[in-house]
Parts: sequence; C-alpha cells; structure tokens
Amino acid sequence: MKLPPAWSLTTLEPNPSTPLPDLRAAVEGALAQPLQSPRLIDLASPSMRVCIVFTDATRACPDHILVPAIMRELDRAGVPDDHITLLCATGLHRPSTRAEKIAKLGAEVVEHYRVIDHDPSDCVIPNRVAVRNLNQHSEILRPFGTQNDTAGNDIAVNALLLDGDLIIATGVVEPHQYAGYSGGGKTVVIGCGSEATIGLTHGPQFLDQPGVRLGQIDGNPFQQFVRDAARAIGLKFVVNVVLDGEGKAIAVQAGDPIAVHETLVAVARSVYEVPIEHAYDVVIAQVDPPKDVNLYQASRAATYVGLNATPPLRPSGVIIVVARCPEGTGQGRGEERFFTALSQASDLQQLLAQYRRDGCQAGEQRAFMLAQVLLNYEVVVAGSQCPQVVKACHLVATSSLDEAIEHAQRRLGATAQVLYLPHPMQAIPNITHRA
Repeated sequence: MKLPPAWSLTTLEPNPSTPLPDLRAAVEGALAQPLQSPRLIDLASPSMRVCIVFTDATRACPDHILVPAIMRELDRAGVPDDHITLLCATGLHRPSTRAEKIAKLGAEVVEHYRVIDHDPSDCVIPNRVAVRNLNQHSEILRPFGTQNDTAGNDIAVNALLLDGDLIIATGVVEPHQYAGYSGGGKTVVIGCGSEATIGLTHGPQFLDQPGVRLGQIDGNPFQQFVRDAARAIGLKFVVNVVLDGEGKAIAVQAGDPIAVHETLVAVARSVYEVPIEHAYDVVIAQVDPPKDVNLYQASRAATYVGLNATPPLRPSGVIIVVARCPEGTGQGRGEERFFTALSQASDLQQLLAQYRRDGCQAGEQRAFMLAQVLLNYEVVVAGSQCPQVVKACHLVATSSLDEAIEHAQRRLGATAQVLYLPHPMQAIPNITHRA
C-alpha cells in the first residue's frame, strides 16, 4: 500500500485474543458440558431422526471439526448412521459443490452420510401451536402473508427440519449487519428458511427499525425473531465458535441456542468492538476469504462501515473495499437479484423509496443497504476480477489498491486520514468521542 506523503495511516485490528490450543479437545469439552441443556447423548436415542444443519461456504466456520464431534456424540447415543442427515444452510445462495462439502465436512463424512443443500422451494410451515409465540411479530409479518394466514406462511423452513426428531446446528458468532451477531438460531431460521422467511426478515420493515444494527442484540427485532422462530421450529442444540481475525477459534460452546449465543456474543464483543477517537477521510477494508468470493458478500464491508451506529468515516468520505470477487456478483438467486436491482436503478433515492413502499425480494436487501451507503460515501472496489459488474452497481472499480488510493487522492486532496481494516468483518470501529 502506497499512500501520498501527507496522508496518515491507522490500522485497526480486532482486540488481542488467544486461539484455543486444541480446538478438537475444546469442542469435546463443550459437548461434555453443554450450556443449559442435557448432553446430546441424553437428548438423542436410537429411534430418532436427526438433522444437523451446518454453515455454507460463505461462512468460515470450522464445521470439519464441529460436525464429526457431534457425530461421535450421536454414535454414543446409538443413533444409526442412516438416521442422520446433514443439511447445508445455503439460504438463497447457490448450491455448494462437492469440493466445498468435502472442505466443510471432510471426505469421510461426505462419503458416508446423507449430505444435501437447502432448497428454499422445499419448505413447510410449522404447526399452529408452534407459531403462536410469534404473534408479537404480526404487524411486521402482515405485508408478506395472506389476509387469513400471515405468520405461518412467513416462517416456513426446510421440510427436513420438521420431519426429524432432533435438530442440531453449527455456527460462527461474528458481527452481523441485521442480527447484531450471527450464530445461535440464525443458521436454521435464515439459512434453511423459505424465500418468504428470508424476504420478510431482510426487508425494509425489519431493516429500517432502529434496533436492527451491527453489533446490537438487546432490542433487536431481527435477533428476537430468529430466536423465537428457532424455538418454534424446535432447534434444541447448537455448537458455535468465535474466530479471531486470522480465522482461528478463540472460544466454543455447545447447548441451548440462546445460552450459547449470549455467552459467545460476550466473548465476540471483547474481540471485535474496537474503540477509536474520531472519524477518518478514507476507510480501506481488506475483505478476507470466504467473504471475498463475490460482490454480494464483499459489499458487507462497505455497509459495515457506512451503516455503523457511529460511522468511522467523515461525510463524503471514501470506502475502499479490496476483494477479488472471482464469482462476480455471485451465482445464487439472491445475488442475481442484488445485481439486477442496482444495475437497473438510475436513481438510488427512488430505489430506496420503492423498497420502503413495496418491500423487496430476498437478495435485494443487499442493494437496499448498499444504496444507503452510496448516497453518503463513495465506494471503490479494488482488485476485483469483475470490474464491469462493480461499475454496473454504482461503485468505482480500480485494478489495484494503489490505483484506488490515487482515485481517492483526486477526490480528497493532499492530506487525509486513513483507517485500514485488515479484517473488516471482525472489527467494529466504535467512536468514543468525536474530534
């Protein structure tokens, strides 16, 4: 990175943390002493049908360690191998390849067990008794349901989840634009939800609410919906981790979904939420794999910066996102909608007004969030393999980071303060006081 002589540079890393010396041993320990839950060997029985939901290729979750450990617990409980299904929580992203499944789970698991991708078209509605505790969301659900059957239509999930007797999920607890922090029930509710479920929770009716914020859990309607829906679906047990900026696990817990989530959110906050004293003229976000796989995922870096509760960027500042984006916009239904929405929009203000008036389809929420950032800041994507796609989405494309810095200099002038985020998904800059 080459900065102009009068530009200053501050690098913001996640707070110091210590990786677990032996993640496999730590996972075994967590399974042996689950939080607010019996052990899996006590929850499961030989007659049960078990569904293990694991994260897709866009999540850096060490499922190759978590899932085999879960399998060993189920084996101790006497659950036959043919009673176990592994469901990849792809949401509306593209199906995972065999190579991705093997990277996620290991060749032995993929070859020996039934491993399938979530299909959002193969979803069913939980029974009426199960969904009654979701009535508090009816005002938000109403625009998406039918007049006589609102909540049920919108919390439909993969049929396999409701056909089985025991649901187990993996996940990674990290900052999330809508949920505050991911993990807990999100892998199941969103990753295995119907298009209506995903569209509901990712539409302006949810996302415009004040509590739906990066890093916020309390008073967050999105997070509350995920927890309520997970309970209604019957999610009993999760195994979640927290990772450092290098992708190494620093904490793992197993047990009750909410207890695990709250425990690990406390750990995640201590690592990811980093105080800064003032805003900057430029923020450079170096997107880590796997989030750099496409523009849909990489654009999170820009929204994490621009829609932060205390944005670390001065008005009319520049966000430089460094991401390869080998898959272009992305190959899933949601990614395609994201591209279509932005590339066909001639006026971003009108796009936002349309979404707030009519709602948006699942996938278009990325366009909704990114458009808000673009109205306040310039966003440059450096080093992508899809410059034409970047430009079509109202972003500036440069071939390298140095070229992006030269572009920013022409906009900002001879002096500027730069904040560099080597791990933008694992570091939330929080301004303690404004300069």
